[in-house]
Amino acid sequence: MKTIKFLLPAFLLLALNLPVFSQKYKTASDTVKLNKEYVKVSNDIAELTSKLTVAQKNLPGYHTRADDADADAQKTADASSQQAYKATSGDMGDARSAKKKARKAYKKAGDAKDANKKIKGQEKKIAKLGAQLHKKEARLQALEDMRLTLRNTPL
Repeated sequence: MKTIKFLLPAFLLLALNLPVFSQKYKTASDTVKLNKEYVKVSNDIAELTSKLTVAQKNLPGYHTRADDADADAQKTADASSQQAYKATSGDMGDARSAKKKARKAYKKAGDAKDANKKIKGQEKKIAKLGAQLHKKEARLQALEDMRLTLRNTPL
């Protein structure tokens, strides 16, 4: 029982002072370093925000291109199918034309697949930039807390 009475206040004292001990910049002489890191993190946030904005603005364009590629691939596949139907009852020229249209349809389907991959890549990029931005904002908040602690610390 005596050890609990001793350990509990010691633990509470340690827990309450933990934010002070865990901060990187502790003295007034560290203010210059803190300000340098603060400016660097702020600039990183501005850069990440601009990259994220550009990526988000480009995403609808990727969707439009993918939709157009899908529609074009479907249209080409239908034309290829009709030509193949003609070739079954036609001559050698119809068969060559069917083969040509089949290659074209295959290529268009590949283009549509690539366009959809670009959408997924852009969405991953947006998610990655968002995560990086969140980390930088958390770091900026921590630096702001350290700055306030330094300002409130008596000299």
